[in-house]
Order: sequence, then structure tokens, then C-alpha cells
Amino acid sequence: MKRREKKPAEGGSPAWMTTYSDLVTLLLCFFVLLYSMSQIDVARFEAVAESFRNRVIFFEGSPSAIDFEPSREQEADLEKENFIGSEGLTQNQMSLEQLLSEVEGFLEENQLQDFITANRTDQGVVLILQERILFDSAEAELKAEGEPFLDKVALLLSNIPNYVRVEGHTDSRPISTRQYPSNWELSGARASSVIRHILDSGEFNAERFIAVGHGDTRPIVPNDSADNWQKNRRVEIVILELTEGPN
Repeated sequence: MKRREKKPAEGGSPAWMTTYSDLVTLLLCFFVLLYSMSQIDVARFEAVAESFRNRVIFFEGSPSAIDFEPSREQEADLEKENFIGSEGLTQNQMSLEQLLSEVEGFLEENQLQDFITANRTDQGVVLILQERILFDSAEAELKAEGEPFLDKVALLLSNIPNYVRVEGHTDSRPISTRQYPSNWELSGARASSVIRHILDSGEFNAERFIAVGHGDTRPIVPNDSADNWQKNRRVEIVILELTEGPN
């Protein structure tokens, strides 16, 4: 029986290689497309990273899971976006702890701790100014000796972009004058006087501010003594988080 001669193998790649190469090309195009549409928000990335570091998520000596080295262009954009004044406050969303730390540092640097106190709430950082610093009893016109304190507050607010809500508070003793029929009118007028002075102190956007009069509805201590009445008569300047509006 005559043996069959094997046909020589045809040149070129196997047929399956064509399909495989097409698949690889499509995958490459897909990832290039994803990359071209992606944008790294450096400021937000750094804020998230700092938040994790503050909470000691990563053990000392272990490599951080959030290591990011921005390019020179990104660093320049980040610096331009974040730095807004000599106090080092930033335009990107700051945590309440960071904002409070900056405010406390400002008060200490300007020796205002004995006249203005600061604390944090869920909405932002609150500056508390007692009535005796700013107003005479039953009056809403700023005292001359109180204006320098508001000038310092205006300097602080000029270095941050946050919205600000100014609240007037009174004690529970009723008031009934021709100008202020009740504590509602008095507290609202005091808040408006504070905002008006701040706006006159610099170039502010008036839309950042809102005046609120709470009367005697939000005491911080019981209205049962002269000392407590004095504590409840106050103006609170609420520096809201950047995610919060003025209302």
C-alpha cells in the first residue's frame, strides 16, 4: 500500500490567533477609554486619606493603603485651589475638627479667648460673643468697644469661603419697648447689626450671611439667676460646613 505523503503545513498563524488579537485590542481600547474619562480629584483624595490617618486606620510602620503622588501640574492646581489666605484655611470641604482647630488658633493668636469662645456642632463651628461685649442692655446698636472684636471676626471670615449664620439670643425676661416689642425683635436686630458691621469691614458677598433671631427660645443654661441670664444673652456666629447653605 502506497503511503500518503503529508502535506506541508501552511505558513502563518493559526486561525484562533486572529480572534485573540482582536479581543486584546478591544480590551486595550476599553481601558484607554476608561482612563481618558477618569478624573482624579486630588483635594478630595487627600481629604479622605487624611481622614483615615486621623482615625489610626493604618498601623505604624505598615505601608499606607492610600499613597498618592500627584504630578507637578496636579500639585500646582491643588495648591492654587486650597490656599486662600494667611490663616491656611482651604476651599475644599474641611472637617469640623480642622475648622475648629483653625478658629481656635486664630482666637489664641489674636488674644480673644477671654471674649469669644468656640465650639463645634453638627453644622459647623460656633463663635459665642456675650451681650456685654457688643451691646448695652435692651439695645441692638453696637458699642464702640465691641467693634474691634467684630473686626477680628471679619478678618477670620475673610479667609474662609463658608456660609455664616448669625444668631441673636436673649434671656427669658420680657421686653416691651416701642422699638423692640419683644425679645424676638431685639434678638433679630442684634444679629443684623453684627452682620452689617462685618459687611462694612471688608469685601464680603452678602449672600454668605443670614441673620436669625431666636429670642429666649434656646437658652444654654436655665434662666434662674442673674449670672445665667447674662450667659443666655449672646450672639452666636455659626461658620457652616461648606456643604451647608446659609439657611
